[in-house]
Amino acid sequence: MAHESGEVWQEFSVALADMARDLLAQDSVQATLDRIVEHATVLINGCDEAGILTVRRGEVSALAATSDVVRMADRIQQDLREGPCFDAVTDRQQLYAIEDLRRPHERWSSFAPELRKLGMGSMMGFLLFTAEDELGALNVYSRVPRTFDESAQTAGWILASHAAVAFSAARTHQQLGHALETRHEIGEAMGILMERHGLSEDDAFKVLKKASQDHNIKLREIARRICETGERPA
Repeated sequence: MAHESGEVWQEFSVALADMARDLLAQDSVQATLDRIVEHATVLINGCDEAGILTVRRGEVSALAATSDVVRMADRIQQDLREGPCFDAVTDRQQLYAIEDLRRPHERWSSFAPELRKLGMGSMMGFLLFTAEDELGALNVYSRVPRTFDESAQTAGWILASHAAVAFSAARTHQQLGHALETRHEIGEAMGILMERHGLSEDDAFKVLKKASQDHNIKLREIARRICETGERPA
């Protein structure tokens, strides 16, 4: 029995390593999120569906889902403002679970029956977090009640930990890309103002900054318009 258990965890470790490489190979935040939920259905025993959501200022945002059933579950949590994943984010708890959706649930008395109507029998919600910042919740669903045992919870927690790091890395990479793109556009706009309107570098930047403040438009958008028209902003 111990030998079989060791083989199972060895297989899981190999699959986890493959997942980590796969997540870091994705070229966008959305692609990373989509792969996280796909891996959840493979790595967590009993998991039929999975999704990722965030809760900001009480508003639920579905970031990734394996099916429309998951998206419907996210909307139910938004409408009712209750559920394991909603609480995982708002209360900063690492794990919430409903073992058997066939039975009344005191904490989520409205949400559990609605999820049962979608054909789900049990679910878990894991907080996605890193040391620097908390990101959202990974939701895993099964059509079978009481399907998630301790090993499934452990696998889910490990997956959520790895996923959060990959998510954070992907988001940082995307933000860096946007920052570099913005810097390029601003530099190009300043060059146009300097060449066509005889401004110094400092004066060109001041024109951009003033136009952004006067019109309440982001500096990058002002720069983009100058690059397209070649005209000095009013």
